[in-house]
Amino acid sequence: MTSTGNDGHIHRYLIIGAGPGGLQLSYFLQRAGADYLTLEREAAPGGFFRRYPRHRRLISLNKVHTGEKDPEINLRWDWNSLLNDSPDLQFPRYSREYFPGADDLVRYLADFQREHALNVRYSTAADRVEKVDGVFVVHAGDEVFRAECLVIAAGWGGPYVPDIPGIELATGYEDVSVAAEDFTDKRVLIIGKGNSAFETAQAMLGHAAVIHLASPSPVRFAWTSKHPGHVRGQYGALLDSYWFKTLHGVLECRVDRIWRDGDRFKATITYTLADGEQALLEYDAILRCTGFTMDTGLFAASCTPEMTPSGRLPAIRPDFQSTNVDGLYFAGTLMQARDFKRASSAFIDGFRYNLRTLAALLAERYEGEPLREEVLPVDADQLTTSMLDRVNYSSALWTQFEYLCDAYVVDEASGQVLHYTDLPEDYAVDRFAGHPLYFTVTLRWGRQDYGDVFAIQRHPTPERAHESAFLHPVVRAWRNGDQVAEQHLLEDLLAQWRDPVRHVRPLRAFLSSRLTTTPDDRPPDTPLP
Repeated sequence: MTSTGNDGHIHRYLIIGAGPGGLQLSYFLQRAGADYLTLEREAAPGGFFRRYPRHRRLISLNKVHTGEKDPEINLRWDWNSLLNDSPDLQFPRYSREYFPGADDLVRYLADFQREHALNVRYSTAADRVEKVDGVFVVHAGDEVFRAECLVIAAGWGGPYVPDIPGIELATGYEDVSVAAEDFTDKRVLIIGKGNSAFETAQAMLGHAAVIHLASPSPVRFAWTSKHPGHVRGQYGALLDSYWFKTLHGVLECRVDRIWRDGDRFKATITYTLADGEQALLEYDAILRCTGFTMDTGLFAASCTPEMTPSGRLPAIRPDFQSTNVDGLYFAGTLMQARDFKRASSAFIDGFRYNLRTLAALLAERYEGEPLREEVLPVDADQLTTSMLDRVNYSSALWTQFEYLCDAYVVDEASGQVLHYTDLPEDYAVDRFAGHPLYFTVTLRWGRQDYGDVFAIQRHPTPERAHESAFLHPVVRAWRNGDQVAEQHLLEDLLAQWRDPVRHVRPLRAFLSSRLTTTPDDRPPDTPLP
């Protein structure tokens, strides 16, 4: 169904934005036969990726050669595909490069929308959103669209501009020249130390005389934090240059003020790791690479969402709904507030699973369709098998580590366990808080404070599995919303958690100890079938 916007029809769902998040949710809603419409201000999908990254190389992995045949397993290393049932609409068919080009993603998104005939209205820019008598009213030029449920999938609204006197003199990442020769023999200050800053610096590395990257906090590396949004290894050349005395540098400092002096720029800075030392520095160019922020100017007072303390992201409940506006949800990179800088909700490979879950939650709320569940007996053996099958197979738990979980809700009276997949763990804990016993199953990393992440002392015995440094399963037991027990299973180099002694035996013993109404009479070292 395509609405003209003037027929008074109230859609069940209205999505604003046809980037990867909006298209992914559109796919799930269309597959369910839902009444939805997606509005996109541009003439084609994926507008953000037609502009960014500026140097056209993605940081999202595209591991084509995995040694695996199962599509679900392969999704663990395919960070760009949207979830769908078509073998032809998998991103490795569009690029074989490990770090693919942004133009390939743009082409993929256009094909995804067209091949699935998703109900997208292009060249329809939402100007204002209000909520009237419980209905969302979206104004787009002289058209008006109405919906019971509104999903914002518009992505970042624009650059984040830090509050620095004189910051208007800096050239923003969105406008920085991509011609490296434009910086030949120049002294360049780049404000920011994220991937956009390093991308910009690396491009000019062979041309600029001096490159300084500046922010108050030290660089966060992805290999330390395990978060793909932190600085990635492919940008290490500038860091090499820093320590090889090339005069390029990474400054831990606050930029206090910027001003023009003749044909140059001057900046006063205060070092944050040098007892407050101050300096006056001179540059030929100052660039702002400080990330993006959500645009809240779209919303009328009747439905303005609360924001996170940074003011850059919407504050959301565990079900991805606005904390203060009922019926307002967020999709795509705007879903990341609850796992900020931990799992991958900021990226396609993470939010595609969030959106599958969101579609199920929306169907439950608006269509009366209960969450899909699998019924299992209250039996430690079968629960052990099910849990290990899931952590060894699920790409959702793999990608959304420490965020999405499987929930196993025990009904001892009926002798059944209800198994739910891919729920945010905080949502599952709250939803099943009325039950006397339930389990959550996630994949988790070890602690974050290793002195050298490439020289970790390991203790590979099941009794010390909680000290595992790498990705490993964690099962938690809950009673009425309170955690009462936790079992870690040992890490494994190939991420195969099926060893009878290291994985099966400890998990079965843990479950048997909690399922007191169903004692396990087998010897603890008996392998499961």
